[in-house]
Amino acid sequence: MNIAKMLKQAQQMQAKLAETQAELAEKTFEASVGGGKVKVVANGAGEVLSIKIDPAVVDPQDVEMLEDLVLSGVKQAIEDGKKAAGTEMGKLTAGLNIPGMPF
Repeated sequence: MNIAKMLKQAQQMQAKLAETQAELAEKTFEASVGGGKVKVVANGAGEVLSIKIDPAVVDPQDVEMLEDLVLSGVKQAIEDGKKAAGTEMGKLTAGLNIPGMPF
């Protein structure tokens, strides 16, 4: 087993992982809930970038429904980003069991 070769491969994989993470941070994922009344955009890093709310869904008598819609949209957008990240990272690690890697 050539240690130098293994270290070089590990460094190359680390560089590719960093590159993929940067690319994922640039991708956006939009979730639409409540029949399109609430739209949430997040990036692949799990950051919420924007929330759009249709004024028709704003009812001062039913704030709880709006809160539920917003929460649902945020969760969905972030989950979509996490799934994409898992898929991309899985391609790079090719099924390797690397300690500390959640993918």
